[in-house]
Amino acid sequence: MTEPTAIAALRTHLAHHIVGQAALVDRLLIGLLTGGHLLVEGLPGLAKTTAVKALAEGVHARFKRVQFTPDLLPADLLGNEIYHPETRTFTFEAGPLFNEIILADEINRAPAKVQSALLEAMAERQVTVAGESRKLPALFLVMATQNPLEQSGTYPLPEAQLDRFMLHVSLSYPERQDEYDILARTLAGTLGRDDDEATGLTVDEVLNARADVRAVHCDAALQRWVVDVVAATRAPEKASDALESLAGMVLVGASPRGALAWVQSAQALAWLNGRDFIVPDDLLELAGDVLRHRLILSPKALVSGLSRDAIITRLCAEIPFP
Repeated sequence: MTEPTAIAALRTHLAHHIVGQAALVDRLLIGLLTGGHLLVEGLPGLAKTTAVKALAEGVHARFKRVQFTPDLLPADLLGNEIYHPETRTFTFEAGPLFNEIILADEINRAPAKVQSALLEAMAERQVTVAGESRKLPALFLVMATQNPLEQSGTYPLPEAQLDRFMLHVSLSYPERQDEYDILARTLAGTLGRDDDEATGLTVDEVLNARADVRAVHCDAALQRWVVDVVAATRAPEKASDALESLAGMVLVGASPRGALAWVQSAQALAWLNGRDFIVPDDLLELAGDVLRHRLILSPKALVSGLSRDAIITRLCAEIPFP
């Protein structure tokens, strides 16, 4: 069983590389402890790539960074059957998806065929090449970065693929003091440098820790509240009279997979905080990250300037805990 001190050492390792993004560090650990994929959105220069690379180093996992571009092909992810004319045989050359932690950098710049190939890997933990299905590693995580859609050359991800991400983390600029620390530590050569051995955490220990996380208790009353909120994302006006103003604002709400991801991520957050049970604050802290990418707003909502985060906040506030 992985001791909490090993995870604490990993958190310290990440803190040596990432300044001013404490929520991102926690979300990376949640993804690691649940096996859930992460989508990290933010403007360039906010340490998205650095964070994922630091996580892979801390776990001593096989890591591969893939730069998503408009000319990327599915074979660039999956691999190829290579023909050997001298023996008239084929051998399979594995692509980058056969590593344990994958950084899909700028994922929303790639074409639809590439997204489709990645979807099978994320959903089934396997890929199909030349008609043969091949299993991916037990510790298989996709940590994708995405630039805001307002930037040139970006495209919306398919809804089915978005739903496969456990969390959608939205980054903002760091506070001024944090930004100063980044500058000062970079100039001093101390940013990203561990004084001691970063962490002794191994892939096998992470897989064992996932069993501990799954054992974290979620009270039945909290489970019903999660289901009520998720159902309210589809028809807010049916959940409470106070939410009638949201009628027609959401075209598509969260799926049952969203409710499951919400509880699973809250289990990991509770475990990271030293508890074997979920409290309401765990669910509230993760509500936006779990649900925002699962909502499709109507033109009415877009015209009125209503955001997905604002809707989620209202739902959590108006639907009382049992």
